[in-house]
Amino acid sequence: MTGYIHSMESMGLVDGPGVRAVVFLQGCPLRCRYCHNPDTQCRGGRPVEDGTLVRRLLRFRSYFDRSGGGVTFSGGEPLAQPDFLLACLRRLKAEGVHTCLDTSGAGRGIYGEILDHTDLVLYDVKHHEPAGYKAVTGGDMAATLDFVEAVRRAGTPMWVRHVVVPGLTDSRAHLEGLRAYVDTLPHVERVELLPFHKLGAHKYEALERTDPLAGTPPMDRDLCRRLEREFFAPYTTTAEKGRAV
Repeated sequence: MTGYIHSMESMGLVDGPGVRAVVFLQGCPLRCRYCHNPDTQCRGGRPVEDGTLVRRLLRFRSYFDRSGGGVTFSGGEPLAQPDFLLACLRRLKAEGVHTCLDTSGAGRGIYGEILDHTDLVLYDVKHHEPAGYKAVTGGDMAATLDFVEAVRRAGTPMWVRHVVVPGLTDSRAHLEGLRAYVDTLPHVERVELLPFHKLGAHKYEALERTDPLAGTPPMDRDLCRRLEREFFAPYTTTAEKGRAV
């Protein structure tokens, strides 16, 4: 089966446990205001067969096996290519590889089958209520809620992530609402607040697109960590341990 990838990383250290090979799939239905990979949103990318991709990923197995790592599918939005994603996951699980799905849950279908072959979900929570979700992403929150219910049924462990943007998602009222939402999510093992950064700003210029947050400063990392500990204890205990590794 043919899929379309944007890029690959062979030694990822922040996309799940251990050292990981990370596949960034092309395409995303959302248009998040803080997206730092706008070049992954549109159609295109490099075509690759699922078998070819998996054979390439297995070349790095010695690295991720020693560290308790594996393979992570990210994007873009990996669930935007569900059939290709499932084909790759099946092959990797047949090889005994730990699989991770880095997703906002904004996909289309076959969630149950995909989660049957997924060991860990990195769930990117865009917002905790529909109006805010629409304002941040331009999309409908219903799709991600469907994905959450699929995770609940599957029992797949979940690490929650949320980008903290000055003036957008950093208020105490917002974080209180986010904590209440996270408490309703299934199988959550840890929560990480990710500080907004400007590393993708040049991509908007290259694409001749307006950066929606061009005037927004980066989020202070130390403040972000303090807010994480304040609002998401005890979810942050394992997150802090993971950063120390």
